[in-house]
Amino acid sequence: MKLRNALLAASVLAVPFRTSAQPVTGLYVGAGVGVNLMEDETVAPNAGSKTSGTLGSRVGPIAIGSLGWGFGNGLRMEIEGNFRYNQNDGAAGFGAGSRSDGNQQKFGAMYNLLYDFAGLNPWVQPYVGIGAGYEGVREQGLGFSGSNGSFAVTTTATKGAFGYQAIIGAGVPITAAPGLAMTAEYRFLGLAGDRTYGGVLTTGRASVASSVKFSNDYNHAFLLGVRYNFGQPAPVVVAAAPVPAAVVQPARSYLVFFDWDQATLTDRARQIIKEAADNSTRVQYTRIEANGYTDTSGTPQYNQGLSIRRAQTVAAELLKDGVPAAAITAQGFGDTHLLVPTGAGVREPQNRRVEILVR
Repeated sequence: MKLRNALLAASVLAVPFRTSAQPVTGLYVGAGVGVNLMEDETVAPNAGSKTSGTLGSRVGPIAIGSLGWGFGNGLRMEIEGNFRYNQNDGAAGFGAGSRSDGNQQKFGAMYNLLYDFAGLNPWVQPYVGIGAGYEGVREQGLGFSGSNGSFAVTTTATKGAFGYQAIIGAGVPITAAPGLAMTAEYRFLGLAGDRTYGGVLTTGRASVASSVKFSNDYNHAFLLGVRYNFGQPAPVVVAAAPVPAAVVQPARSYLVFFDWDQATLTDRARQIIKEAADNSTRVQYTRIEANGYTDTSGTPQYNQGLSIRRAQTVAAELLKDGVPAAAITAQGFGDTHLLVPTGAGVREPQNRRVEILVR
């Protein structure tokens, strides 16, 4: 009995930490802002000229928004919309005095697959992810020149490209607002293939219709943001136990165990419930509680419902064994009071139970 009480006390004390940084479950939305750094791009006018060089850019802003779904086991999927802006700044490879003008804007949609690492830290939850999608690249007012000639896009143009990205981040849950978390991320975005824009190539006094090809579009973004996971329960608050009176008659308790993901009674479970019902007639009591619990293998919402079904099954059996309905209280506690403390997603047989308390 002392060992069981000690295990229960340890599990209760662990609840605020275990629930503070859990995997995302169900629908969520997110948003973030930060800075985007572009690596120098290779640019090549291809109107018979072999001249090529690189185009630099300044640090610019980035904004993203996401809508996703968490499966409760660490995995989540999301759709992301993003926007990046970088001012062109500097050119090389076009002779002395190379310079550039204009800006580049990226906007598109990405499909991301992410994984949350639960249990590593009670306050911070790291995650990683990969993504793929389609990005539009708008060159606005593009121009660059040097002693070897000059090139200028005659009209603002947008070209599309396949995009791929890698994500490393961390979320910090806000305990005062269930479901809300602050996030910090690094994202690498690359664009596949080349993009070609039309323009006019000027060499000396001659101007001819031409085009310019962009290659090697790589981006490094650093963001701060927020994420809200809908439908999350309020954090469990464990109050300090009051000092007991000098003489307290201990409640009689009986444990009924269940198979994994089941709320049906075994033959042994019916024997224990019959014993509890028979013994209740031999003592003075005010109520009989049937308190249901689960292990951590399911989501918190599913576990709460399963614990209630288990408690109701035991209450129905007590009623069948002669206990008055008015004396029975059935309630579920999900996976919040573990008999054997475990991490998330663990199938622990001793945590799949209903405790019958004769008070």
